[in-house]
Amino acid sequence: MSSQQTEQSPWERAVRIIKPDQFDSHTPQTAGMRRVAAVTKKLADTKGIWAGVTNVRAHVGTGKHHHGEQETVIYVATGSIQMVWGDNLEFQANAEAGDFIYVPPFVPHKEMNAGDIPSQWVIARTGQEPIVVNLEPADSAQQAINDNLHAIL
Repeated sequence: MSSQQTEQSPWERAVRIIKPDQFDSHTPQTAGMRRVAAVTKKLADTKGIWAGVTNVRAHVGTGKHHHGEQETVIYVATGSIQMVWGDNLEFQANAEAGDFIYVPPFVPHKEMNAGDIPSQWVIARTGQEPIVVNLEPADSAQQAINDNLHAIL
């Protein structure tokens, strides 16, 4: 055996595979959707990115929220999204499976699944913390949970 085969390469542990049963549901939530974290500092030792999966039932909309200083990219894996955004949610666009959506920092928005089937989205954000600022918490208990998660992360 050569010395190259017996020595551990510094790249050996560089790539991480995170399986669905490893996803972390202890991430801030917004009414109407269920987020799970997949690529985080804790799960993949990331240096500046967060990624996860969001599932939204048919005919359900989220609460108005933003993600602080983070840029957000959403890939619509299944179903569709009706995005509304702006201070008064005065702007609107529709996206369907295969589309990407870019949301700049601090933009108030809501996502809605107006379709008849559940929708699944893959989300990536700059930064290691999943920042979620709910602007109209449907329930004060959920906002308290989010605030506590932000304090821990």
